[in-house]
Amino acid sequence: MTDQTEELAALLARVALRDRAAFETLYSVASPKLFAICLRLLKDRREAEDALQDVFMKIWNNADRYLPDIGSPAAWLNTVARNHAIDRLRARKSAVGIEAAETVPDPSPGPEAAAITRSEGRRIDDCLAALLPDRAEAVRRAYVEGESYRELSDRFSVPLNTMRSWLRRSLIQLRECLTP
Repeated sequence: MTDQTEELAALLARVALRDRAAFETLYSVASPKLFAICLRLLKDRREAEDALQDVFMKIWNNADRYLPDIGSPAAWLNTVARNHAIDRLRARKSAVGIEAAETVPDPSPGPEAAAITRSEGRRIDDCLAALLPDRAEAVRRAYVEGESYRELSDRFSVPLNTMRSWLRRSLIQLRECLTP
């Protein structure tokens, strides 16, 4: 056993007996390495700091479980830190479930937005009704259903440039109608 291994083993044995001075010494000796493990796994400094505190609480409560015959004290400490950080990662992933749904905003419009949308829809319908029926139909097919100028000119049996003129003039009329 190296001097550091012997020192850690002795500190853990004293911590198992609830020796606060030994715990304080163990913290000062082992915390940099254990914090590095937590930070590497959690990738968030604040969470790693919180995790380190939890790790030392586990060490305080479970120091009597360390068996020197099975492994080195550094390996046991590292395993406690690593397992706790992994548990936090798992908890973080599971928290993305139903609890996260509470913080996701509802994509549907609120009552005010829905009322405005209905009002705007009525205004558009009224303005479309003011157009000639074939022009209104051409506008709906072009801008709602996505038909091309060519498809519209074939559907209404008019030259392509005439269809472009219909749509342009109809949009100007609609803009004038919708402008307050």
